Amino acid sequence: MADGEDGVTGDVIAEGEWAGWRVCAFRDSFERLIGPFHVKREDGGGVVCAFRAEPRHMNGGGSMHGGCIMSLADTSLFVIGHDAMNGQSGVTVSFTGDFVGPVRIGDLVEARGEVVRDGGSLMFVRGLVTASGRPALNFSGVVKKLRSR
Repeated sequence: MADGEDGVTGDVIAEGEWAGWRVCAFRDSFERLIGPFHVKREDGGGVVCAFRAEPRHMNGGGSMHGGCIMSLADTSLFVIGHDAMNGQSGVTVSFTGDFVGPVRIGDLVEARGEVVRDGGSLMFVRGLVTASGRPALNFSGVVKKLRSR
């Protein structure tokens, strides 16, 4: 995988839990604050975005805060749709999520999905966030492609 072809930059991590992954290095400081999120292209060509659930991600009830899960899913709209964006930037204009299960400390949290439709200025994406393989969030979103100025 060449640098940048998966929508992120930086070297492939060589060892440890994230060996074979890249750190998702978008310009969004909020994502860096709750991450790091990791990205890799899978054998079938799809992309997965992931991180490990830590105590700082939990709500008062002991499961991951919904906003944290939704942040991974929102980032994933762009990672999943990277190829369809053709180098353009974009913004999320619509996001829907259904919480279907909890995320606990230590879970591997992964987001996968597909581009449902790529129009001229709008891209429609759907996906699923899992927690150690268990469904946690079903999501869909619309990304508005921005023209360069």
